[in-house]
Amino acid sequence: MTDRLIDGEPDPEDVAVEGALRPTHLDGFVGQERVKSQLGLVLEAARRRGRAADHVLISGPPGLGKTTLAFIIAAELEAPLRITSGPALQHAGDIAAVLSSLQPGEVLFLDEIHRTARPAEEMLYLAMEDFRVDVVVGKGAGATAIPLEIAPFTLVGATTRAGLLPSPLRDRFGFTAHLDFYDPADLEIILQRSARLLGVDLREAGAIEIAGRCRGTPRIANRLLRRVRDWAQVHGDGVVDQRSASAALELYEVDALGMDRIDRAVLDVLIRRFGGGPVGLSTLAVAVGEEPETVETVAEPFLVRLGMIIRTPRGRVATPAAWQHVGVAPVLPAQSMLDLGD
Repeated sequence: MTDRLIDGEPDPEDVAVEGALRPTHLDGFVGQERVKSQLGLVLEAARRRGRAADHVLISGPPGLGKTTLAFIIAAELEAPLRITSGPALQHAGDIAAVLSSLQPGEVLFLDEIHRTARPAEEMLYLAMEDFRVDVVVGKGAGATAIPLEIAPFTLVGATTRAGLLPSPLRDRFGFTAHLDFYDPADLEIILQRSARLLGVDLREAGAIEIAGRCRGTPRIANRLLRRVRDWAQVHGDGVVDQRSASAALELYEVDALGMDRIDRAVLDVLIRRFGGGPVGLSTLAVAVGEEPETVETVAEPFLVRLGMIIRTPRGRVATPAAWQHVGVAPVLPAQSMLDLGD
C-alpha cells in the first residue's frame, strides 16, 4: 500500500486529479525559481519573434513537474501540445509519422526521451536541426531517401536520467533545465493551493506536517494530502490539521522523515542482517524481497539524500545516522564506515 502511495504507478483517478491540480502558466508554478526565470525568458523571446521556441530538455527525479512544465510551455506559446514517449518510438517510421503531422509552432512533448530507440533518435537529430526527415523507400541497393519538410516545432524532452542521452541529442536542445527537490516552504504553498482546488480544509500545521514527509516532491505531497483528507473525513471532522495528518500518515507507514516500508526494510536488513555492509545491490534486493531496480531507483536515492547509506565500490554501507535511526549501536566506529566511501 505504502509503495503505491509514495513512488508506485498511480491509478487512473490519481492521474486525473494530478492533471486538475497542475498550474497552467509559469506564474502559477511554485518553486524552481531559477528555471522559471530562464524558461520565461526563452518563451518571451520566441513570442516576440513570432517563431517556434528553442527545443527544451527538462531533467530531474520523478514528480517534480517536468510534465507540468511541458503543458505550461505550450500554454505560454499558445500552441497545441502533442504528447508521446520514448518507449513508443522504436522505429524511424514511428517518429516520422509523428513529426510529419505536426502543425507550425506545435509543441511536441517527448517523455522518457532517454528510452527512445536509436533509429528513431537519429531521425530526430535532423528534424530538430533542419526541420526535415529523410524517409527511406525500398530496400537494399534500390533504396531511395526522400527528404520530407516538416513544420517548425518545439520539442520538449523530459528525462529522469539525463546521463543516458547521447551528446548529439543533448547538444541540439537550445535550453536545458534541471529540476531540484523542493524545500518545505514551497511544498506548503503547493499543498495549500491543491487543498483549495480539492475543497479540503487544510490548516497550516497540517500542511507543515505533510510537507515534511513528502520527500521534497510535489506529486507525493498531493497524494499524501488526498490520503490525509480521506482519514479526516472518515475518522475526524474533515479538517486536516497536525493531529489528523500525523495519524493518517502513521496508518500509511510514512514516518516523520518521509521513509516508507521499503526504505525502512532496506535499512533494517542492511544493519541487522549484514552488520551495516558493504552489501551488493542484488543481495540487498533479495533480502528485502524487491527487485534490484526498485531498491536502486525508489529507496536508495532518498536514503542517500538523507545521509542514511553511502554507495561504495564494494556495495552499500549504512552510515552512523542509519544505525541511530534503527536504534542499534554501530558495529564499526563511525570513521571506519565512512572510510569505505567513494
